[in-house]
Parts: sequence; structure tokens; C-alpha cells
Amino acid sequence: MNELDLLTAITVFVLSVLVGIEVISKVPATLHTPLMSGSNSVHGIVVIGAMLIAAESDTWLGYGLAFVAMVFGATNVVGGYVVTDRMLEMFKAKPPTGKEVRPS
Repeated sequence: MNELDLLTAITVFVLSVLVGIEVISKVPATLHTPLMSGSNSVHGIVVIGAMLIAAESDTWLGYGLAFVAMVFGATNVVGGYVVTDRMLEMFKAKPPTGKEVRPS
């Protein structure tokens, strides 16, 4: 990788971080949980990208970074589904307990 490729990669990384922070900061807190389910696809792409990096890597550093990226991506995918499941549980009707007070 020459210096121009490295500079381009760092520039894209920094710009993507800044755009990501700007986009997330504009989302109201009430929408963060519903957006978790949509962001699972993005985290799945991260896992696939880490697998591709691991397949192309020739060094232990590359394998290590790819492994860490896979772990973080998989954790985000699982966490997103757990949060989405908990959110959907809030909207289910609760079964009657038989202790309700009936007006006379």
C-alpha cells in the first residue's frame, strides 16, 4: 500500500466517523431502539467485511484485527436483536391474572 492509498483510506475513515456521529446525533432518543433492528444489516456487513479481510490477510496482525472486527460486529448484531425483542415484548397484551377489580 503506498502513501496515497493510505492517506485516502484514512480520509475516508475519518469522514465516515464524522458523518456517522452527525447522523446519530440528529436521531431522537425515542427512535434509537427501533433503528437498532435496521442497523443489524449494517453490522452484518461489518462481519462479512471482517471475514473477507481475514481471508486476504497474511499476517497475525491482520488476523487479529479481523477477529476483533468479527467479534464486535457479531456482538452488535446479537445485541440489536435482543433489544428489538425486548422492545416488541412491551407491545404484547398481558394475559389476565384474575385479580382485576370489576366495577359493580
